[in-house]
Amino acid sequence: MIDATSRTATKRATPIPYGSRVNEPRTSIHRVKADGVNVFYRAAGEANGPVVLLLHGFPSSSFMFRELIPRLADHYRVIAPDLPGFGFTEVPLERKYVNTFDQLAVTIEAFTRALKIDRYAIYVFDYGAPTGFRLAMEHPERVTAIVSQNGNAYEEGLGEAWAPIRKYWAEPTAENRDILRKSVLTAGGTRWQYTYGVRDPESVPPESYTLDTALLERPGNKEIQLDLFLDYASNVKLYPKFQEYFRKSKPPLLAIWGKNDPFFIPAGAEAFRKDLPNAQVQFLETGHFAIETHVVEIAAAMKEFLNASGVRRTSA
Repeated sequence: MIDATSRTATKRATPIPYGSRVNEPRTSIHRVKADGVNVFYRAAGEANGPVVLLLHGFPSSSFMFRELIPRLADHYRVIAPDLPGFGFTEVPLERKYVNTFDQLAVTIEAFTRALKIDRYAIYVFDYGAPTGFRLAMEHPERVTAIVSQNGNAYEEGLGEAWAPIRKYWAEPTAENRDILRKSVLTAGGTRWQYTYGVRDPESVPPESYTLDTALLERPGNKEIQLDLFLDYASNVKLYPKFQEYFRKSKPPLLAIWGKNDPFFIPAGAEAFRKDLPNAQVQFLETGHFAIETHVVEIAAAMKEFLNASGVRRTSA
């Protein structure tokens, strides 16, 4: 176990503005129709590079990868879609979309087909984990490696912050649904997810939780989120199958974890070693959205891990 902490206060205080690093690969934005959904995604890197698929979590979008994408794109083709119900992906009303994790996985699988991607490493965070693990179970031959950043697959990884949602699973009443609407789906609730467990909460860029809050306020979006809260119980039921996939397929896996996360606690990262003894586990002195405070460390760890796992550009 490696405990990685922030490097220097000077570097944190004087970041180079996004998009201005010398010779940095440009991130472009796109939309593609997949599964009847207009999927918004960000991409960078050469078209023939090994693919790294980035799957975000609640309540964020591909915007959370704005600093990671260019740091990886000199080595990989990096693709980050917005899940349905999040970011700038649009679901037509006539699609009558069912907001479940099974359906999210179907849509992202269709998205990979639309882009003609048949092999990729995946970075999974929060909701991205049960989505990505479903893809991996369905097509294990496609997944070259997994990076899990606070992306859980074990019951021991569920922290106490899940208590009100667990109550909703046990009693899916209108009252319990309303409690979550008024406590979690608020500006304060979103900011708390970004800043809890962070050594200096003011270091978290405010545009992150401010954008998420604005998108949550779109008409009908909170009902989508509440549906997904309820359906998250389906992921817990699938944990044994995720674990069976790990044992059978043995994908290279790096669990890089904000160790102060109140939702997915360090035990969840350590648990990967039960089924993948060679899994790498690293802890960062930060919270749930580790990428907001430790993107430099995460990018470096990913490059080292992916290269060691054989995910690298081959000579022409």
